[in-house]
Amino acid sequence: MSTEERNVNEPMEETLSELRQIRRSKLKELQDAGQDPFQITKYNVTHRSADIKAGFEALEGKTVSVAGRIMSKRGMGKAVFCDLQDVKGRIQLYVRIDELGEEAFAKFKKTDIGDIVGVEGEVFQTKRGEISVKARRVTLLSKSLLPLPEKFHGLTDKETRYRQRYVDLIMNEDVRRAFQIRTAFIKHVRAYLDARSYLEVETPVLNTISGGATARPFITHHNTLDIDMYMRIATELHLKRLVVGGFERVYEIGRIFRNEGMDPKHNPEFTTIELYEAYADFHDMMDIAEGVLSTAAKDILGGYNVRWLGEEIDLTPGWKRLTMIDAVRDYVGVDFDAVSDDEQACKAVEAAGVDLEGCERTWGTALYEAFDQRVEEKLIQPTFITMYPVEVSPLTKRSPKDPRLTERFELFINHCEFANAFSELNDPIDQRGRFEHEIALRDAGNDEAGMMDEDFITALEYGLPPTGGMGIGIDRCVMMLTNSDSIRDVILFPTMKPLDK
Repeated sequence: MSTEERNVNEPMEETLSELRQIRRSKLKELQDAGQDPFQITKYNVTHRSADIKAGFEALEGKTVSVAGRIMSKRGMGKAVFCDLQDVKGRIQLYVRIDELGEEAFAKFKKTDIGDIVGVEGEVFQTKRGEISVKARRVTLLSKSLLPLPEKFHGLTDKETRYRQRYVDLIMNEDVRRAFQIRTAFIKHVRAYLDARSYLEVETPVLNTISGGATARPFITHHNTLDIDMYMRIATELHLKRLVVGGFERVYEIGRIFRNEGMDPKHNPEFTTIELYEAYADFHDMMDIAEGVLSTAAKDILGGYNVRWLGEEIDLTPGWKRLTMIDAVRDYVGVDFDAVSDDEQACKAVEAAGVDLEGCERTWGTALYEAFDQRVEEKLIQPTFITMYPVEVSPLTKRSPKDPRLTERFELFINHCEFANAFSELNDPIDQRGRFEHEIALRDAGNDEAGMMDEDFITALEYGLPPTGGMGIGIDRCVMMLTNSDSIRDVILFPTMKPLDK
């Protein structure tokens, strides 16, 4: 009996190349005997592992057909116990020579850990109380030519886990659970908005200009048109065009691409949901953000309290709402209601330890930098920060009470940004001026600044109703719901540096 047949927990003495050759030899033997598993195209599965365990009383003594991957083999002589893993978990197999017959049993004993098999047999409970399937027929459906990681140590190297997510999913139950939660969250968001008469739409990924956010885009070239094109950095401008066209409530869940650095919170491609509602404002967007996340926690995890990045987060509805001016006053000690001009504001925040080197020396920039450098890291429980300065909000409607500020909020949980929302700018003249400011920044060397979108200005000139809009980062929401400390843990195939670089 081979090392692998005894138990996956035991160390392997053979090298990887030797094990691969052994498995290839077994495959060749099967093929020469006319039993090539790769020629099988279908297998009838009647039950999954968890369903058998949950319905044991009704299924005891009944014949079922299961399929999955062999994760361990134990026993010698005339009986072997195995663990079979399928999409819903694991179930024990009991394989005896007198049930299979000598030839079939000898063939089964040659299977390896990692092989995919179909098993028809009787549901029973062992003397130790474990619900199992007593095999009457075993069919090899796919031969694993590479051994799985040794179970005692598992697949723990993060680089390998991210590069070979398929092995990570096989070996780590918590990883499978994280991505099941991701899917459940996306379904929840859709259901939440669909129930409120939102229309899900799709907008272009490739654009002739870069717009809708401040970020460095990926640039590609369209050969037929002989033009450079930009992978989208946001879905905003197309979605607002649809509101102009009469779709009063729209949303899109889609991939966004930004040519930026990689760290535990950033990946060059990520998923957002953007939504826009006519005749609404940023207060309505706060209600939706709070509603989506709090109900997701309750429905998916069973309660409002989650643990993330070492903190206990309370998602019970009734989240704190704080203007940026109030936040800077409370946490930094600078009262922007009392400083009226640009230089006075800059000096006040610099005296409080805020670094303005390389920044525009304006009242609004001083306010934002004070918040960004000194306040954001202190926001642990869900907090909406509202009324952002116009300098950092090129697509947002100015506040009627103070034109230096905009009706915008960002949602922070455990000092991470989760959502960004506006009372949307619908004045085409003001919008053109904001675009021109972005162009000036780009001409000055800021390659993350936006571009002029003449067609979007044209759309606004036809009339955009008062509109509330919001973007939510799907990946960060899933990080929180799964207690993950890196965005790579919640993206199935994160961007990785090639091994040869």
